[in-house]
Amino acid sequence: MTFRPVSATSKAQPTMEGAGVHLHRVFGFGDPSLTDPFLMMDDFRNDDPRLYSSGFPWHPHRGIETITYVLEGQVEHADSLGNRGLLDAGSVQWMTAGSGILHQEMPSGNAKGQMHGFQLWANLPSSLKMTSPRYQDISGADIPVEIDDDGTIVKVIIGSFWGKTGPVDGIAANPMLLDVSVPAGQRKVLPVDTRANALAYVFAGSGTFRDASDPVGIRVEKEFRGTELNIRDMTGNRTLVRFGSGDEITVQAGDEGIRFLLMTGRPIREPVAWHGPIVMNTREELRQALHDLDNGTFIKHA
Repeated sequence: MTFRPVSATSKAQPTMEGAGVHLHRVFGFGDPSLTDPFLMMDDFRNDDPRLYSSGFPWHPHRGIETITYVLEGQVEHADSLGNRGLLDAGSVQWMTAGSGILHQEMPSGNAKGQMHGFQLWANLPSSLKMTSPRYQDISGADIPVEIDDDGTIVKVIIGSFWGKTGPVDGIAANPMLLDVSVPAGQRKVLPVDTRANALAYVFAGSGTFRDASDPVGIRVEKEFRGTELNIRDMTGNRTLVRFGSGDEITVQAGDEGIRFLLMTGRPIREPVAWHGPIVMNTREELRQALHDLDNGTFIKHA
């Protein structure tokens, strides 16, 4: 078995989206080849309703799939095809925008006003860019959970892991999405598809991702005041980890344990022409999508 080394780490950056929702961008709008087939990820987490209740009013999508995972609060969604739904704590929605959809997503907090969720964008290959839109709304009760002997908890949202298969299916990039919690002080080895890109996003606790030859954390390069430094990586809250090649990752949980999303997907390796929520392969396809928006032909009725 080959352990995947850490190739890079980065911190989620605060930004605003929608009608003024304060969130943290984990990655996106940079070099899409670094996270292929995933394009963007946002962590929307807040205890003040004034900073998220304005939500994400009507906006278009084409050429991508969006994955929304809610931990606290609710997200109400509606679209131009007449679909409506409510995502509550623990639930997941996978939306295939395909040929085009207009929708809105309006968050609300729990009894304490807390809202926490993630949205991940996955690219569609050119052969499926103009496929018919569809939704998969999954209740938290339908997401399989595996608890290992050492107390590690894995929620299998997409893909197969430890004998469990997630409820979301028919996804172009054949991805895996896991919600992993490792107890304090535990070391865990997790298998991954050797042909897939692998990312971990830490959103609670701390720990290290390393191989067995380095007991105190892998050495990574970080820039500090314009100088590249080799330092020991203790991965903390709101940190994205990108891995090199291999078929296993190793995590050593810190004193408070660690919780992270583990994402893998086989790269599509196609050109990306990107304008906001519309992602095509060529500039001409992108111009056509924007033209369709302007002249009212964006929604393709079957």
